[in-house]
Amino acid sequence: MELIEKLDILADAAKYDVACTSSGIDRAARKGRLGSTLAAGCCHSFSADGRCITLLKVLMTNVCVYDCAYCVNRASNEVPRAAFEPRELAELTIAFYRRNYIEGLFLSSGVLCNPDHTTELMIRTLAILREEHGFRGYIHAKAVPGTSPELIQKLGHLADRMSVNLELPSQKSLRLLAPDKDKQRIIAPMRQIRDGIAEDKDTRALMRRKTTYLQKARPPRKERAFVPAGQSTQMIVGATPESDFQILTLSAALYRTLSLKRVFFSAYLPVNDDARLPGADAVQLNREHRLYQADWLLRFYRFDVGEIVDEEHPFLDTDIDPKANWALNHLDFFPVEVNAAPFEALLRVPGIGVRGAHLIVRARRTTCLRETELRKLGIAYKRARFFITCAGKYAGQGAEFTREGLRARLAAPIEGGAHGRRSAKVTPGQMSLFESVQTPEKLRAAGGGRALGAVRAAKRPPKADRAAPSSRRTAHAGLPGSKDAACAGDGAFGWQRALELGGAGPC
Repeated sequence: MELIEKLDILADAAKYDVACTSSGIDRAARKGRLGSTLAAGCCHSFSADGRCITLLKVLMTNVCVYDCAYCVNRASNEVPRAAFEPRELAELTIAFYRRNYIEGLFLSSGVLCNPDHTTELMIRTLAILREEHGFRGYIHAKAVPGTSPELIQKLGHLADRMSVNLELPSQKSLRLLAPDKDKQRIIAPMRQIRDGIAEDKDTRALMRRKTTYLQKARPPRKERAFVPAGQSTQMIVGATPESDFQILTLSAALYRTLSLKRVFFSAYLPVNDDARLPGADAVQLNREHRLYQADWLLRFYRFDVGEIVDEEHPFLDTDIDPKANWALNHLDFFPVEVNAAPFEALLRVPGIGVRGAHLIVRARRTTCLRETELRKLGIAYKRARFFITCAGKYAGQGAEFTREGLRARLAAPIEGGAHGRRSAKVTPGQMSLFESVQTPEKLRAAGGGRALGAVRAAKRPPKADRAAPSSRRTAHAGLPGSKDAACAGDGAFGWQRALELGGAGPC
């Protein structure tokens, strides 16, 4: 099989991985080496749902011994199979980088033979990039659950960021849809990566103290940092009946116990015919979007999970964002005076972000803030005005200060957006390096290196009422609803017990 055909197959197979983010590290260019990495991010282009796409996102191989129900590359599927040799993938990456097609590499893989063999192929690829070509760009590597700790350690010193996919929000769902995987094989490498990052940081902090000693021999060359950009994970949303409350509770536990940089949510996309999977035709993009917004509140806005969703209302409102929903449920907290409110109170105002709150606190030291000043600071004034006062004057005249009145204003569709990618209401997923019609002849003629659009598109689901997601909880074969399950807390507590109690749990 020719290289361009392998790239066509394996780049397309990698489009379902969404853990593709900014670099998170600073590494300047160096003479004799190739590339650099900026903390602000290595990607400049984004797909319609905000995903970075200027990495070469590819699989080492789509051959897999596992038979996960939701995966297009599962062993029972009859799809074209391919595998890169380590050297040809490394040289392809360097060639694309030199042509300015990409700024880094996102490398995942199916399980070829066994996890250790697959990881060894990835290590050889990254070693060629780092050691032979002197590549200093960003590399994100997926760790295969079940890999030996020694190989995880080697891979971590070659990659900038690593991730182990949690796959599904509960152990019960994992046993049903991915019977070849188990919680111990997933959590063990995540713990090793967390501990390795902490140990590496401590060691380097001690070395920076520059203790004076009589040097008898030249110290060995400094080893590469271990996963300097941290680790992340990914969960599939919508393939199983777990609620948003269970998903966000698990996310909070992952941040707390494993020090993850990011939890990614991937809306379920039906690619296989399987009785264990739901029969939904539409991708739940709106639900995925709300989960990302709620996750942002947990990480940056000092919210707790119980403030966003709870067991009585376990699903996020799809019509308004979680922060606005909290504000509507706590109107007694509003309006707040922007010229006097503490920083924590400003963070709770819809339309005011973390940066905006900092700018308000700084600007009000020297001036009295009103509408004009707030707009200059970049505040989303059309949303914030219903929840603030400026110099004692309420800014949201014309709207009834009740939950129903404000909800109607906040849930109204935003005017504009009649052009651009977002107006199409679709998600193209990963942008392709190729033409829309991907034949080997056209790829050879084009040179195989132009990002010219999306390789898939799925219609955005219609807006549904709040009760709609809960009705799906019992619609999945083999997965009872959360209230009737024998293991009642599996989604909300099963993974957490495995995380916090060393893998021991009742489920």
